[in-house]
Amino acid sequence: MARHTLSVLVEDVPGVLTRVSSLFARRAFNIHSLAVGPTELQGVSRITVVVDAEGDLLEQVTKQLNKLINVIKIVELAPEASVQRDHLLVKVRSDAGTRSQVVQAVELFRAAVVDVSTDSVTIEATGAADKLTALLEVLEPFGIRELVRSGTIAVARGGKSMTDRAIHKS
Repeated sequence: MARHTLSVLVEDVPGVLTRVSSLFARRAFNIHSLAVGPTELQGVSRITVVVDAEGDLLEQVTKQLNKLINVIKIVELAPEASVQRDHLLVKVRSDAGTRSQVVQAVELFRAAVVDVSTDSVTIEATGAADKLTALLEVLEPFGIRELVRSGTIAVARGGKSMTDRAIHKS
């Protein structure tokens, strides 16, 4: 199955995320990643959903999403035509003897140390999903105590905006 990233503009109203995600669930799609947040337009949110699906099934779900009253616009973002990033906070075991090695790994991946205690270091990183996975593989031998990873967020490359001509359905 191919991985697809959909950017969905929706009215910022209660229950819209439930309605959108339930459409994927009813079709037995596994949502790989889901991120929701406000846009530059008041009252409009963007849902970025990453799913593994075949083209025909994805097209059916997209058509059904378009029928939802609170959905304004849906765009599939191809990896080569968009900027896609994940965000990560990871707490790693680290004492005085291993701290310099952990910090070296953090610098190599252009991440940042955001908190230090006597027995751990908390790291923040943003980047492509595979970059963050590679960082976690490097940090794994030190011992990962806690991990929080966002869903993918994405935006199309170039000057056009998804909201340039976003018109609410009536």
